[in-house]
Amino acid sequence: MMVNSTLNYFILGTYIQVGTLRYFYFMLTLMLYIVIVVVNVCVIVVICMNRSLHEPMYLFLCSLFVNELFGSTGLFPFLMVQILSDVHTVAAPLCFLQIFCLFTYANIELLNLAVMAYDRYLAICCPLQYNTRMTFNKVVTFISVLWFYSFVKFLITLSLNMRLTFCGNIINSLYCHNYLVVRLACSDTQVNNIYGLFGGVLTILVPLVPILFSYVRILKVCFSGSKQSRQKAVSTCSPHLASLLNFSFGCFFEIIQSRFDMSGEPTVLRIGLSLYFLIIQPLLNPIMFGLQMSKIRNTCKHVLCHKGFNCYRGLTG
Repeated sequence: MMVNSTLNYFILGTYIQVGTLRYFYFMLTLMLYIVIVVVNVCVIVVICMNRSLHEPMYLFLCSLFVNELFGSTGLFPFLMVQILSDVHTVAAPLCFLQIFCLFTYANIELLNLAVMAYDRYLAICCPLQYNTRMTFNKVVTFISVLWFYSFVKFLITLSLNMRLTFCGNIINSLYCHNYLVVRLACSDTQVNNIYGLFGGVLTILVPLVPILFSYVRILKVCFSGSKQSRQKAVSTCSPHLASLLNFSFGCFFEIIQSRFDMSGEPTVLRIGLSLYFLIIQPLLNPIMFGLQMSKIRNTCKHVLCHKGFNCYRGLTG
């Protein structure tokens, strides 16, 4: 991959020298990545292997968990290499690749949560029409479109970035960030800025409209319906709302940090805010949805008990 710039690498300026503690931080990061991979893969396998879970809601969840793996893989291996390194540099092509992975991950996450909100609206507000309005083919179409749209959208961003000429190479972040990279350019960035503004509005509005529409209708049903319908709405929507709010706050923190000078704030706080939406979300979602959704929880229990019994019988037999 050729970069239209005199620079071959960027320097990540947020890393601090921690001496031999780097090995501790490396193991901590590795363990965190392993946990994220294991819990997401486990729930994906449970959904794929059990026909009773081949319903729209669980297929959207499966797409969400695949995206958690995608986003985590775009961050953690890179982070572990940087933790062990004495010189915190990254090749320009790898930096652009990471920007593509992380920003595509964020866009897919929001769109997936928006589609899940619409799915919950149909299930709660239109239960009799749900099976005809949310068919398997429509689920596949929704998932395919949101992934394809996100990839194309950020391929355009990537192509616009790669044509720039850079006069600086220090990125004040733990990882490659689109806004911070564009700020280093000394060539004309007007097209990047216009497309960035347009893309930012799309990133917010496209998922926000179906989310607001769905939850306004769900709230109407909750206030006008029976106690049972309210309980059903709360039980099915609470993990989705928690995931949506958690991710939104994480993205908000990262946007604020990248746009404003926070050099006066403690380094630990800046690092925590920078990594929040990339670490907590992939860890929280499979655990929260797995515990809250009774079908997934019961299927996991059944699988674990069945495997445990077979292992015990194998050892004693």
